[in-house]
Amino acid sequence: MSAAYTLFAGAGFNATTIERLCAAARISNRAFYECFTGREDLMRAVYDRCVEETLQAVAKAIGEAPPDTDSRILAGIATYITFVTRDRRRAKIMHLEVRRAGDILTPHRRRAVAGYTQMIEKTLGELPGAPPERLHLLSLALVGAIQELLVEWVLADVKPPLEDLIDTAVHIFRSSFG
Repeated sequence: MSAAYTLFAGAGFNATTIERLCAAARISNRAFYECFTGREDLMRAVYDRCVEETLQAVAKAIGEAPPDTDSRILAGIATYITFVTRDRRRAKIMHLEVRRAGDILTPHRRRAVAGYTQMIEKTLGELPGAPPERLHLLSLALVGAIQELLVEWVLADVKPPLEDLIDTAVHIFRSSFG
């Protein structure tokens, strides 16, 4: 898993062969296939771990934030962006390589998007003045906006400051729910 995390985020999913993974992990091909059915299965495991760790960090931050809307919005968005970018490999796997891996990971990506969307819906659904008629679509749109901001961060030669990403996402969120 550790070798895959580094290789998928470095050379990329498409350039990472089973042989290269096994050499980096110092295991035989046979040992690899005893644990995983293929490269896609390993990518799913790496991606799912990244998502789970991120969901836990964001849920904790929201839970510890003061109960007002603005504090919860800022805590959730800031934690997501800073946690994901703390390790560029995580950001690249979660926001770029999962897409490059193709259709095989689409259900996992959709499940992750649903998890983040549900977290936003649950948080805002508990707050007064939440727009229940559009809550799901607005939450989904925010998740997409943040993902694209992070794709930009991963691909940019000159990375935008994290504060700018956070401020932009918060602005979009406030505009949508304000």
